[in-house]
Amino acid sequence: MLARYLAEYQHQLNSAADPTQAVGMSAYMKHQFSFIGIPTPTRRKLIKTVEVTAATQCDESELLELAQTLWQQAEREYHYCAIELLIRAQAKLSLAALPVIEQFICTQSWWDSVDTLASKVVGELARREPVLISQLDLWQTSPQLWLRRTAILYQLGWKTNTDTERLFQACRVNAADTDFFIRKAIGWALRQYARTDAAAVIDFVEQTPLSALSRREALKHCAPHSED
Repeated sequence: MLARYLAEYQHQLNSAADPTQAVGMSAYMKHQFSFIGIPTPTRRKLIKTVEVTAATQCDESELLELAQTLWQQAEREYHYCAIELLIRAQAKLSLAALPVIEQFICTQSWWDSVDTLASKVVGELARREPVLISQLDLWQTSPQLWLRRTAILYQLGWKTNTDTERLFQACRVNAADTDFFIRKAIGWALRQYARTDAAAVIDFVEQTPLSALSRREALKHCAPHSED
């Protein structure tokens, strides 16, 4: 069954291959990945039927196996398909999915995959399975950059349900990190939460030694502030 699904993904994506676009898409991603050359809206239309069918008919273990098979393909579009399959079938995911999700975060890693996994897969799974949050706490100080970024970002869509102290702790323990992706994640997470509680974010930023980038991003839509 899984071979049939993979064959259908390959048929649909290969039917729209555009080598010229592929070159530009790879350049945009700093040549981290090869591409088939399919814009996101087109890709989603092409694979919608097979994605819906797989999400409906497969159980969790089959879904995870199919997602892993897609993840093993060379072109980046397949990685996007793997993530979007998990998003569509997220109601079927349990804690058993975490090792696969962690694999996806730690391999073929770049901001485009990790940010979607953090906010739309990890975040939603943590909502349903709060016991997962203790594991995400450990990710705050992981030596793996992308796990730390995930720990900072997974509450992006939680709004009033945000665990403020957990968010602030994830930002605080990573505040001294010099990596761009961590500094940007801190600013983005705080900026998003400021839409819910700007005063709390302003207070946190004033009391925490953050990089100029993190401060600027965090306070982008708040009252004027001074730079570091």
